[in-house]
Amino acid sequence: MRVLGISAFYHDSAAAVVEGGRIVAAAPEERFTRKKHDPSFPKNAIGYCLKEAGARLDELDHVVFYDKPFLKFERLMETYLALAPRGFRSFQMAMPLWLKEKLFQKSLLSSARRSDSRAWCKGRGSLLLFCY
Repeated sequence: MRVLGISAFYHDSAAAVVEGGRIVAAAPEERFTRKKHDPSFPKNAIGYCLKEAGARLDELDHVVFYDKPFLKFERLMETYLALAPRGFRSFQMAMPLWLKEKLFQKSLLSSARRSDSRAWCKGRGSLLLFCY
């Protein structure tokens, strides 16, 4: 079984290909973009991992992304409440990003997939699985 794992939209986005329980390739996106802690969708890292694994997207069994944004948001809110009012400035900076993007990662990943639909959907429909 070949699986492509994706981490994105936080610091240090990356991709990895696992085959038969063994890591075949893994790479951080910052290696290709030269942006330290690059949070963008790791399209370059995905390309590298697929090339190293000798695989195409349509040959993968699964493409997975793991995160629990609502759990992370809950922990963040608990921290801000515990530090109030000292943490207000940080809270004020973080909330717009959380409310606009980070809570809705599923739609962000879907739009990233649609923007390169030829690569993501060869013959099998959507391969992207969400693990919440």
